[in-house]
Amino acid sequence: MDYGRARIGLALADSETRMAQPLSTLERINRNEDMRRLRELVREHGVSQIVVGLPLRLDGTRGEMAEEVERFAQRVRKQIGMPVEMVDERLTSWEAERLLEEVQGRFVHDEKLTSSRKPKKVQTKMTVDAVAAAVILKEYLERQGQAAAKA
Repeated sequence: MDYGRARIGLALADSETRMAQPLSTLERINRNEDMRRLRELVREHGVSQIVVGLPLRLDGTRGEMAEEVERFAQRVRKQIGMPVEMVDERLTSWEAERLLEEVQGRFVHDEKLTSSRKPKKVQTKMTVDAVAAAVILKEYLERQGQAAAKA
C-alpha cells in the first residue's frame, strides 16, 4: 500500500511468481469505510501479508507523515488481523511517475504504429499511487529474496 491522505495506492504480488503489479487506487472516504473496503479487498484477493510504504525523509528520519502512516499500519494490523510490514518508500512516487510516463509513451507509440483507428480504452487506469504501491512491493520482495539467499 502507498498510503496518502486522499488516496491509497494498492498493488498485489503472487506468492509463486513474486511479481508486483498495480491493482487500483482507493479514494479515501473515512477510517471505517476505508478499513471495510480494504478488508473486502484482502478477502477477495486472498492476501496473506500487507506491506505499507513508510515515507521517511531523504535523510532517513521520520516526519509527521511517517508517524501518520505508522498509526494507519497499526490500525490495519488490528482491524484486518493480518501481518503488516513497513517498507522505506523514499523516491517511490518519483519512480512510479517515471514508469507511468514510459508505459504511456509506449502505448501512444504503439497506437501510431498499428493504425489510425481510435485507441482502445485501457481496461484499468493506472495511477501513480497504484504504481508506487507496486514499486514498494517490488522492493520489499527483492529484500526478502536477498535475505533468503543469505540464509
